[in-house]
Parts: sequence; structure tokens; C-alpha cells
Amino acid sequence: MHPSPRTSPARPTPPPVVPSTSSVYTFVEDLRTEGVDAVLDRVLGTYGCDALTVAAAYHRARDVTPHGPARVTLRQDGTHFPPPADLFGGVRLTPPAQPGAEREPLRELRRRTAERGAALHGWTVFLHNTTLGLAHPDVTQENCFGDRAAPADLCPANPDVRAYAVALGRSVARQGVDAVVSESLHFGSFGHGYHHERSFVPLGPVEEFLLGLCFCPSCVERADGEGVDSTAARAEATRIVGRLLDGADPLPGALVPGELADLAGEAVAAYVRARCDTVTSLAAAVADAVASEGSRLVFLDLTGAVKGYADGLPTGPLAAEEAWRLGVDPAAVGAVVPGYAVLAYARDPARVAADIAAYRATLPATCGLRTVLRPGAPDTVSADALAEKTAAATGPGRADAVDFYHYGLLPFPVLDRIPTALKARG
Repeated sequence: MHPSPRTSPARPTPPPVVPSTSSVYTFVEDLRTEGVDAVLDRVLGTYGCDALTVAAAYHRARDVTPHGPARVTLRQDGTHFPPPADLFGGVRLTPPAQPGAEREPLRELRRRTAERGAALHGWTVFLHNTTLGLAHPDVTQENCFGDRAAPADLCPANPDVRAYAVALGRSVARQGVDAVVSESLHFGSFGHGYHHERSFVPLGPVEEFLLGLCFCPSCVERADGEGVDSTAARAEATRIVGRLLDGADPLPGALVPGELADLAGEAVAAYVRARCDTVTSLAAAVADAVASEGSRLVFLDLTGAVKGYADGLPTGPLAAEEAWRLGVDPAAVGAVVPGYAVLAYARDPARVAADIAAYRATLPATCGLRTVLRPGAPDTVSADALAEKTAAATGPGRADAVDFYHYGLLPFPVLDRIPTALKARG
């Protein structure tokens, strides 16, 4: 399912940036507590990377932090800089600022990385924001029953959300980063809409997917504008999920795009296809905004995490074939952004190679491809295992760059596997 991107006006050409072939994801809090020079010495020196990917805007989380001053760290939604008034003035949604944002840590980090000849990427969580969702429930995703029950998921079709995303992308780019790495610039799924979730009803794959579809007025308007019968789609989604909640068994069969019409009706299948246009057009708008500030957008596709986050054992179709579940069409998005990143959360090097090769074959040649690997649990048990996956992910026909997740969440002995891995790049 690869709808063609719509024709749009000429796009601004991003300026040349510092090339980067490897980075480590990190938090501002890691740099603040351990010291910028200490972290850069490890990442750029000991590990041999040529870039740092730092969280410029993040979401609520509770993390085990092995070498932090707090061994368990509580994080909040917000930006690590004061939201610029000229960008958010007149925009209904304004992100909260993180503690210490007034000290503008990203600008200092930009100076320090530039002194070392390294690139800096601004990792930005866009539409996963519980604080904004609770304050403005009308901009969150609405399920087929009319429930606004996913406060963490802002809807990418909502005009206020789209204006917010454009302003946020510009504001991160304005920090001087070489690239803005966009997390959650797409629809959210039912399984991750809040931070303490329960379901004692055994949802099948079809029902869980349908329960995560958004039928808010903005989504309905966009779908109707494309000739989709959104009323019929909503009624069918309500019927299928409702029968399960009334005690019926889940629908049999796997959730694959070619069979969606047979399982849930053509109206639902058409409605799902329309979501891809919503995400593609939003990615294009944010990419333009980022380029206007002298940076580049790297679209982070979370499908690999959806499939392998818990155990590193993804099954079924390759990630590139299932990105549609989040409203992402890799070919269409790749045509409107200069960079694309995927999460290769798998233990098996052969699965990593197949996933990355599928994305490379799908994306336009003009779109750079990065792969993100986890050096430790649950995917990786040794330096040799990480090296095997790095070799599988990179090289001709695969990713141009490899990144490692995550500095503050892994013990130092696990991070020490990175130099061996980088030597194995294809």
C-alpha cells in the first residue's frame, strides 16, 4: 500500500550539513550529570562515533539509569529550550519546558560538538505528549466509539496539532542541530496511548488495530475529502470491536493490508489508506519548516519497535511492509524528507538485514537511510552479536549510517560493545 505523494510547490533545498555515519542517542540529563566533555569523550573518542543524537523534546517516562546519579529517573513532557515566542505565538498548543530549559543546553552542546568536528542531531518527540493531550483532549485521537481515551496521542490530522508540529520542528532546528530526528510524527497505536493500561479482553490483531483508528472530525473530514465513506468505516469498526467486547471470539487471520478489505470491509481499507496521505503531508510540512531553519528532517519510523521492542523477536511481515499500521507509507514519506531512520529491534542478524534491505528498496535513492540498534538487552548479548547486526544493517543496498540506543539507559560495559560493532560496518 504505497499511495503516491500529492503534487506540492517547489520545496526549499536544505543546505549541506556535517555528514554523520554513526551516533549514540542520549538525554540532556546524561550530559548535565556526567558532564558534556565526559560524554563526548566516550561517544566520539572511546566509541568512535561522529555524532550525538540528543533528546531536544521528550515525553513522560520512568527509566532505569545505570550510571546516573538517580538509578531510576522520572521524565516529563517538554522541550530542553524555551519555546520561541515568534514560532508559538498564535499556535494553540505550546510544549511545556523541561527543568533547566532556560539555560539552553542544546546551544552549548552545539558549540562543543562543533569544536570537535562532530554532528549534532536533535531527537524530537512530536505527537506523543500526555501533558498536551490531557489539557486539550479535542486534539487527541478519537476511537470508533467516540472515546478520547489516548491522551498521549495527538492526532496528525488535527490543524492545531499540525501547526504545533511545524513550530516544534522549526524551534528544534533553530538550536543549530544538523538534523531533526522526528519520533512519533504519525498516528499512535492502541497499545501505547497512556502509561498504565489494562485490557482483560483478549483483543485480536484486527480488533486492536481498529480500536486504535482515529475518527476525530479532522480525520473524518480529510477522508471524506478523498471520497472515502468514513461513516461506513466507523460503523464497521464499531461493529467488529463491539462484537468482541460483547463476548465473541477475535476474528481469525493476520492483519495484512491485502486482506483488510476482506476482514473489515472496503470502507475501512480505504479509510486506512487515507491516513497515509495525512502523515505524508505532515512530514512534508515539517521537513520544509526544518529546512527553512537550515537543518534537515530525519523521519523516525517506529514500526520496528512496535514489532520487536519487548523481546527482539519480531515475527511475520518485515517492518517496511507493516508501517501502514501507523499511517506511514515509507515510499511516499521518503519522497518528501531527506532522511529516514528505522529501529532494527531484532536479535537475528538475518532479520535485521532483511528489514533494512526492504526499506532501502522502498525508499527513493535521494533519501538517506539510518538504522538504530540496541547494544544490549533484549536484542544483543555480546559485542560480536552487535557487530554481526551492524554488518547486516549497513553497506551496499542497506543503511548509510548506524546509530545506537541509548547512552543513559545501558551499563558502560554494554556501551563498550560499540567500537567493535563500528569496525564491522559493511
